[in-house]
Amino acid sequence: MLFIYSIIVSIAGLLLQIIAFSVPKIKLFVAGRKDVFPTLISKIKPNDKTIWFHAASLGEYEQGLPVIEKIKEKYPNHKIVLSFFSPSGYEVRKNNTIADTTVYLPLDTQKNATKFIDLVHPEMVFFIKYEFWPNYLNELKKRNTPTYLISGIFRENQVFFKWYGDFYRKALDAFSYFFVQNEKSEQLLLQLGKSNCIVSGDTRFDRVASILEKDNTLDFIAEFKNNKTTFVAGSTWPKDEELLLNYINSNTTDTNFIIAPHNIKPDQIQQLKNSCTKKVILFSEKENKNLADYDVFIIDTVGILTKIYSYADIAYVGGGFGYPGIHNILEPATFGIPIVIGPNYSHFAEAIELARLGGCISVDNNDSLEVLLNELIGDIEIRKSRGAISASFVQKNKGAVAKIMSAV
Repeated sequence: MLFIYSIIVSIAGLLLQIIAFSVPKIKLFVAGRKDVFPTLISKIKPNDKTIWFHAASLGEYEQGLPVIEKIKEKYPNHKIVLSFFSPSGYEVRKNNTIADTTVYLPLDTQKNATKFIDLVHPEMVFFIKYEFWPNYLNELKKRNTPTYLISGIFRENQVFFKWYGDFYRKALDAFSYFFVQNEKSEQLLLQLGKSNCIVSGDTRFDRVASILEKDNTLDFIAEFKNNKTTFVAGSTWPKDEELLLNYINSNTTDTNFIIAPHNIKPDQIQQLKNSCTKKVILFSEKENKNLADYDVFIIDTVGILTKIYSYADIAYVGGGFGYPGIHNILEPATFGIPIVIGPNYSHFAEAIELARLGGCISVDNNDSLEVLLNELIGDIEIRKSRGAISASFVQKNKGAVAKIMSAV
């Protein structure tokens, strides 16, 4: 079965090379993998001690980061190898300073898995949340390499729990320990006979809690804020922006608005700017401007959204009108502010719980957004009360990293 699977993956790889000619993201996906093995040969020597972390994309990287930091402290003489599956993770974090080597993960064929692991020769391996690649896991199992899943989450609709999922169930045998986010995941693994499981929680809580200890100062945001109530919309998509602009354009309160779109392609940024009837400025235009004169600040760059949230009185987290749903709500939550999201958040346990508690509120149309924002902007006590729920939620749920490190 593994052989047939490898053939299917190889065929998929050939199809992706064809699609890459017309789809920019797939082009990055294909082109980035051409340099993986030469990069590993140049940066990892046969006598190096290494530890390998794999993240599907940016969100999983953020989940794994606090564990990477602790592992790096505990094993300072080891090189950290970080791999990504998706361009949206690799292209944003390829120049990170935490890993010694950052690469794309080659497609999951037997040949690629053997060569990759030969070159990396890790003493330990950490897969973050998802990503169960049978050939890589089979190769790690054959070599008896300690392999861990961190911040794992399992659901009944996954292939492992279907009658036809035996092939993928066998892949799970490679894991030395499963560190999962919740008891439901533990119960599902126990049904498969996997007792090597610890409910450690979600490492993202540790990650965002640690943000409070860092310098989040952005002088240009402070200048724009100008001591006014500030609404920050992060990781927005067109549907989010359509809804938000309807409110922003009709708003009469003394409120500043910051929009940090998920996609910062120039044509889409320009369209967003043109749709705004308020005084609007882009991040790329801010030099030599008096930012306090503007009502709307569009952030057409990446890497500073977390710090921007520290200036927010209210946050909106985008993605909730698409599939699979919202982006990271924990980053604004750690700063103790109320969070507004779209209706699609059923796949995100943290959003479900924070919505139940009242720190996060879902809207699904213009009317519900208007009513909610008018309340939050107009009543500072309600704003503070909901924000306190958000901050408390983060603090109460941190501690996953300590549980993982004690077991590892």
